[in-house]
Amino acid sequence: MTTDLPDASDRALYREIVSRGGRMMWHEAMAQAPEATRRLLDFGLLVHHAVDESLTAVSPRTAVGRLGARMRAEGAGLLLRAEETPAALEPLSQAYESAFGRVDRSSLVRHVQDMEQIRHGILQAESEAREEILAAQPGGARPHQFLQQSLELTRNHLAAGIALRTLYQPGALADPPTTAYAADVTDLGERVRVLDEPFTRLLIFDRRTAIIPAAADNTSAAFIEDPTVVASLVTLFERDWARAAIVDWHALAGRPRGTGVPPELTDLLAAGLTQKAIASRLNLSERTVAAHLARLREHHGAETLFQLGWLMREGAR
Repeated sequence: MTTDLPDASDRALYREIVSRGGRMMWHEAMAQAPEATRRLLDFGLLVHHAVDESLTAVSPRTAVGRLGARMRAEGAGLLLRAEETPAALEPLSQAYESAFGRVDRSSLVRHVQDMEQIRHGILQAESEAREEILAAQPGGARPHQFLQQSLELTRNHLAAGIALRTLYQPGALADPPTTAYAADVTDLGERVRVLDEPFTRLLIFDRRTAIIPAAADNTSAAFIEDPTVVASLVTLFERDWARAAIVDWHALAGRPRGTGVPPELTDLLAAGLTQKAIASRLNLSERTVAAHLARLREHHGAETLFQLGWLMREGAR
């Protein structure tokens, strides 16, 4: 069953059949417009009579009624399947959790020593993230061979509505590819700061899973899902984030210093409109507005939307 409305070719064929008294031979219609014929039959606007291989036009009002009934019946079936699916997939869920050690989420620290398995575990945690990814990346320049891939991952995460914050150390400021990358991801909506203090490599996904090195040479990692431990690591990250410096990555990359945010958006924010109201007023998605607001927050050093709005209002005076 199709749920697409008839297109121009479908409508033309239907009108022609109606103009002929509502009847056309099957072979003639198939020779003239085979795809339109099939779609009209699927939609219920034509009926095929196998006895004499003819087609009869059906009133659109009747067809819509029948289609609606079929859609409602299929919808009920889909709802039933949605209810039954978790139970049907439970054996597979158990196999997954058994393989990856995720049976008890209340207290779990899993050590991984194989580098390939570590990378796989990180990608797996990234794919399961839905709200936020926090990253502390010590050292200087980021590995250049991975920057383009990381940029695409960042684009996908932000497009999915996942908030991203990353900490670098000052060595990143002296590496042109890293500063260009930071400027690019800042344009997309990620927030990147620099902390001039020693800190440990850390990844936190949705404040539920944390990954830290389990050896000084980073050859092993601990995947942590214990809520208390993860909460403590989030607190450490937030403490470091608050002390970290906001960087004008665009200036370092030799680019204009503008925020890239439409001026009409800043005007609406200064007027006190909410994110949802701004999106409606500018005919933008809330996700797009959220990305613009993240850039503004980073540019002005504002931690909350309220603080950002206050700064916008002060600047407008």
